[in-house]
Amino acid sequence: MFFHKKLRQAAGLAMGALMLGGVLAGCGGGGGGEKKAASNEIAVGANFELTGNVANYGTATYEGLALAIDEINAAGGVNGKKIKLIKADTKSETSEAVTSATKLIADDKVKVLVGPATTAPVIAETQIATEHKVPILAPCATSAKVTVDNGKVQPFVFRSCFIDPQQGDVMAKFAAENLKARTAVIYVDSSSDYSKSLGAVFKEKFEAAGGKVLMEEAFLQKDQDFKATLTKIKTANADVLFVPAYYEEVGKIVKQAREMGITKPILGTDGWDDTKVADIAGKDALNNTYFCTHYSDKDESVKPFLEAYKKKYNHAPNVFAALGYDAGKVLIDAIKRAGSDDSEKITKAIAETKDLKAGTGTITMDKNHNPIKQAVILENKGGDRLVVAKIVP
Repeated sequence: MFFHKKLRQAAGLAMGALMLGGVLAGCGGGGGGEKKAASNEIAVGANFELTGNVANYGTATYEGLALAIDEINAAGGVNGKKIKLIKADTKSETSEAVTSATKLIADDKVKVLVGPATTAPVIAETQIATEHKVPILAPCATSAKVTVDNGKVQPFVFRSCFIDPQQGDVMAKFAAENLKARTAVIYVDSSSDYSKSLGAVFKEKFEAAGGKVLMEEAFLQKDQDFKATLTKIKTANADVLFVPAYYEEVGKIVKQAREMGITKPILGTDGWDDTKVADIAGKDALNNTYFCTHYSDKDESVKPFLEAYKKKYNHAPNVFAALGYDAGKVLIDAIKRAGSDDSEKITKAIAETKDLKAGTGTITMDKNHNPIKQAVILENKGGDRLVVAKIVP
């Protein structure tokens, strides 16, 4: 989702790692996985950020995926076989993601790769997976470049989340149509491709709807004090402030904006979807803020997933866990329809996914290997999160 913080570095890191691919495969470097699958099992590689600076993303996504796999295995498996997840830790490093993907494919003989959670490592592992014709299913990587690079669809790469352009489009329409905003300020994280791309799409769509962007400002990841820029933003007196960023900076920006008397609506995207935003900003400061995300825990349709997850892990899921569960459902459905554990047949079946009821809604895969699924807009109000719109592209 929302995750390609160092995307520009990915190609260089991946190249170095790929040059070592043969050696790594021979010595089993970096995987950290379990034993290979037996003949009555289908091996699936779970390549996630289990340690490092985005371990909370990777761990939650893996838990959601594992829940879906546990459910189908308890029901007898798929086509007479159980699915075996072979887990690997990318350590939140792009180069390590390539190393572990290489081991999973070459040594563990996985039929599918699921993960990582963030964008840059998914892009980095694409070459090795494509060379071996092993499909990648990315649960949370929202950059359009994951599945389509330079206008060409990546034949073995799919995702189970919506993409950045959809989020920017949805929030621009919501600002213009639902909030009747005519002017906006955009405040992005200039160290994040995720944030910058969302800002660009929002501007394009908002102005196409008749709005005007009065000001574009930027901050850097790990910044603590936003008051100087917020002072400038306040003078613009725009109808809305759009902040497509991650929860740590978002919480501080919202808190400081409210302290400075900025009372206008503040809008965001799925990077906001973490309870830590409220912990940092405070529930009162979050009033009159809205963000786009993948599902609402208030929807009746997601309650079976919520209850199953809480029973297994003894805590509520976040959006990453939900998207991991969706990826598991897409995978299970594809293997069933493929009638085989052949990687190329599974790839074809994933591409043909249609009207699949997953954890967060119904998924149909489009020609660019992106799911057609609804986006939900939530309003933070009085410490609660209320559904104010559901938008299907």
